[in-house]
Amino acid sequence: MADSTDEDYMRRAIDIAREGERNPGGSPIGCVIVLNGRIIGEGHNMTHGRHDPTAHGEVVAMRRAGETLQNWELRGATLYSTLQPCGMCTMASIWAKIGRIVYGAGRDDVHAMYFEDRHLDTDDFIRDAYRKDLVIEGGLLARECAELYFKPDEDVPVEEQANI
Repeated sequence: MADSTDEDYMRRAIDIAREGERNPGGSPIGCVIVLNGRIIGEGHNMTHGRHDPTAHGEVVAMRRAGETLQNWELRGATLYSTLQPCGMCTMASIWAKIGRIVYGAGRDDVHAMYFEDRHLDTDDFIRDAYRKDLVIEGGLLARECAELYFKPDEDVPVEEQANI
C-alpha cells in the first residue's frame, strides 16, 4: 500500500475482521501492524479455532510481525485494530514497544461483553505502564467497525456470548 493512510490501514483491518468472521473458529476483530509504511503483521481473532485464549487479532498480528522482523520488539510500529484493544492486547503492545495504537470501535460503541472489568480502560494500562511514548487514538471509522459487533443494548444469544 504505497502512500497509505490511517484510513487505508483501518479498512484493511476491517477486511481482515470480516475474513475472520467467515472462517470457522474465527471472529470479527481485525488487526494490522505497520512499520515504515509497510504491513509487517496482520490477523483476526482465532481463540476458538486455535483453542487459545491469547489468540486475539492483535496478538496474532504481533506474532506475525515478530516473525517478519525476526525480533520481538516492534518499536515505532502502529497497530490498527477494529475494536479497542483489551487489557491483554494493550499490555502485549506495551511489551512489544509499539509506538501507536489506532482503533475503530470503542467501549461505548459495542456490547459490554467485548471488554474485561468495566472500570479499566486501555488508557489506564498505558498510563500505569509509564509509556509516555505510546500514543493511542480511538474512533477511526468507528461506525464501520462497530457494525462488525453486537450493539450496546442488543440481546446476545447464549452461544455468541463472550466474557460475560
